[in-house]
Amino acid sequence: MRWSTMHIPTLRDDPADAGAPSHRLLLRAGYIRQLMAGHYSLLPLGQRVRLKVIGIIREEMDRIGAQEFLMPVMHPAELWVRSGRWELMGDELFRLKDRKGASFALGMTHEEIISTLATELESYRELPQMWYQFQTKLRDEPRPKAGLMRTREFTMKDSYTFDLDAAGLDVSFTKHRDAYVRIFERLSVPAIPVAASSGAMGGSDSTEFVCPSPSGEDLIVLCPECGYAANIEKATSRLAAVDDSERAGLLAAPEPFATPGVRTIDDLAVQYQAPADRQIKTLVYFLDGVLTLVLMRGDHALNEQKLVDATGTIAIRPAQPEEIREALGALPGSLGAVGTVPPGIGDHPVIADEALRGRRGMFTGANVDDTHLRGVDVERDIAVGRWAELREVAVGDACVNCGHGLEIERGIEVGHIFKLGYKYSDAMDIRVSGPDGKPVKPIMGCYGIGVERAMAAIVEVHHDDKGIIWPVAVAPFEIVVVIAQQEDPAVAAAGDQVYQALLDAGVEVIVDDRTVRAGVKFSDAELTGIPFRVTVGKRGLAAGTVELTDRAAGSTAAIPLDEVAKHVREAVAGA
Repeated sequence: MRWSTMHIPTLRDDPADAGAPSHRLLLRAGYIRQLMAGHYSLLPLGQRVRLKVIGIIREEMDRIGAQEFLMPVMHPAELWVRSGRWELMGDELFRLKDRKGASFALGMTHEEIISTLATELESYRELPQMWYQFQTKLRDEPRPKAGLMRTREFTMKDSYTFDLDAAGLDVSFTKHRDAYVRIFERLSVPAIPVAASSGAMGGSDSTEFVCPSPSGEDLIVLCPECGYAANIEKATSRLAAVDDSERAGLLAAPEPFATPGVRTIDDLAVQYQAPADRQIKTLVYFLDGVLTLVLMRGDHALNEQKLVDATGTIAIRPAQPEEIREALGALPGSLGAVGTVPPGIGDHPVIADEALRGRRGMFTGANVDDTHLRGVDVERDIAVGRWAELREVAVGDACVNCGHGLEIERGIEVGHIFKLGYKYSDAMDIRVSGPDGKPVKPIMGCYGIGVERAMAAIVEVHHDDKGIIWPVAVAPFEIVVVIAQQEDPAVAAAGDQVYQALLDAGVEVIVDDRTVRAGVKFSDAELTGIPFRVTVGKRGLAAGTVELTDRAAGSTAAIPLDEVAKHVREAVAGA
């Protein structure tokens, strides 16, 4: 390919609205252009990288015996209704009607469709099956940002497995997990497998692959001692044991006391000697439209996804102050779940974090403004309807496995694998004949990688102040031949000779034959991140040499003009 005829619209300055390095550099280097919020065109260099990423994923999926499908983007609404996700997905699911008034969804994922295809499976002898595709997904993302990392239209490799039993699913899950490890190694993405919430996907176990990066939106909890790793939505930690039995001042019943102006946990702790770990924090949420009291220890934060997972909630939102006053008689700051005040509080469900189980001598709001209670015995005084692990892990918490202090790091989710179980087998009525001739429902797994997000993650990890540094495996070209003096016939001819020699040697090469200054060519080569550069110039030709530059190492060496192909092949092979 010739730079002079390719569409590579590089920009000299950073786009004003691009913050993440991958967003900024992919725009500047001419890989992508935004059509509207969350929708991007991939230009020729971007498409070349995308196809390289797809090729690596495809090779590893084929390696574990998966078969490639291609399913429609538009789905009949009735399939999503059958699975229960027509309502569950809420506003993120694109919905439309055709001219006849029939309802459809634009697929953000394909469990319903693949399950419909699986109804043609007849016998256990056909299991296991592993099916995958590369397909456009659409999600009405409320806050698309960071370029390719959070979009409304994207390519995903999604695969699905069907097994006879849970032991078979374990095998399929492990095959995918191992394949993902190899994929991200080949993409040069340092992805960490972490335990994760299954969220709206349903099922039991799930594992996220997270690439550590300051630009990421995920928080991952890590133990540097034993290797424990989990998404913040799934992570847990070891709590120090608390024994309230010997606490002085235990009361036979909660005692109200005036707390004028107290609005926060810290206010109560400082002004009334009520340590945060002895306070009960009362949060008020609407869970599927039902006003619910959520109780946490005063020094602990709620993780909303844990609350969703514990309750199976579809729609969740915090209650507003006026809604809280109407229901409980007080504003935030004086709320509590002790059943005696106000009358009727038991009409609202109460869910409490496990850290409160068995606690005595506690402080909480009295559901009267500027009034609190002391001496609360949680199990005696509060009608807890459900106990659950709801708190969010904090830096320094003790590892649940080894007790070492935990660390929290920001990262980019680049892959996610799920054990779906029987959710879709039941919804779509998938049955095969079992070994005894009786009907058996297959157990399912699903496994996703966002292609463009993987591209962005690679750039987040591999860049410097000059531009992108693509790993060879995914680079749009392995090498660029820069003709330093295009206007000089001898140099131009030598540059074309080098270019042709590399083509003949099977190297993926582009020649920069533009009539512009050499400095512009060097800057563009660095910005676009092509791994190697051969510079053909007057001075080198006089000595019978050209320069070979390694973009990642920043090193340059003179090599004989007639040995360019040999040296380049060796450099590419060793990268």
